[in-house]
Amino acid sequence: MTDAQLADLSNTLLIVAIVAYTVAMLGYAIEYAFGRKGVVAARAAAPAPRQRVLVGVGGPEEDAPVSPAGPVTPPAEPAPTGGRAAWFGRFGVVAAVIGALAQIGCLTARGFAADRVPWGNMYEFVSVACAVGTITWLVVSARRPVRYLGMFVMLPVVLLLGLAGTVLYVEAGPLMPALNSYWLWIHVSTASISVGIYLIGGVMSVLYLLREGYDQRVAAGRPANAPGFPYGVGRHLPAAAGLERLTFRLHAFGFPIWTFAIICGAIWAEAAWSRYWGWDPKETWAFISWVVYAAYLHARATTGWRGRRAAAIAVLGFATMMINLYVINFAVSGLHSYSGL
Repeated sequence: MTDAQLADLSNTLLIVAIVAYTVAMLGYAIEYAFGRKGVVAARAAAPAPRQRVLVGVGGPEEDAPVSPAGPVTPPAEPAPTGGRAAWFGRFGVVAAVIGALAQIGCLTARGFAADRVPWGNMYEFVSVACAVGTITWLVVSARRPVRYLGMFVMLPVVLLLGLAGTVLYVEAGPLMPALNSYWLWIHVSTASISVGIYLIGGVMSVLYLLREGYDQRVAAGRPANAPGFPYGVGRHLPAAAGLERLTFRLHAFGFPIWTFAIICGAIWAEAAWSRYWGWDPKETWAFISWVVYAAYLHARATTGWRGRRAAAIAVLGFATMMINLYVINFAVSGLHSYSGL
């Protein structure tokens, strides 16, 4: 195949990926709405009041549900219901897998068409991050009973990939001379991988805040079916403690990769510009994101900050990522202005 044919194939596979992700989102949404009625009913009851208890001698205080007779063990998480709606969830997984394979094919064909690695501009960077995010979610949902939450994951993936394929799209071509380095393989690839992981972590952080807000409003006396917007979504979500643990593990996994990407960027900067750090806008915001995510991991381990406050910091961290990716590239001129637009 010629380079032009490979580029056309890449564009076609991008459309296939977006369509497949949209179908997956609809399948997940049907399972979310109709496939877990037993779980929704079990979670609609008001949670038990909480009291502060000490864990171990001199250990930190933690919240524990109590009854008139004293502390009780939280009820086990209800098992998902089956039925026809579960088949839509499975169909959503199949569609997400097809979309991920199409996206990998899209990137591969584009790499061959341009005769380089396919992450040399914003369009390609976002595409790689979305592929990593989807694969991360497929792994998570295969290991934990959270498949029906895929509708919340596929929504930002579809939006980001659609934006990449329209506003950010550039024709396949050679790299800018400044990017023609083996460090592009290491620095940009690890940065896009960490963004994809943080995408899933950010979604889980928002879902945790919704579930926690729902629990608090029900505990305060509001009807379980009318906690107010937007916390009504929390009625259908897994227990807050499970979402919080999943959020932490995703961020703990992504943080070393992001740290490595920043270190590699500094080494590349020394080779290209004879300095490791120059407070370029892109460098500055990458460091801001690193500080925010470090603050989240620290807050999560600190008594009094874990829970809602820590999750809010995680959401702020992903917001800084998006500012670095879109606002800095479009609105600020710097040495990292490699969007290709």
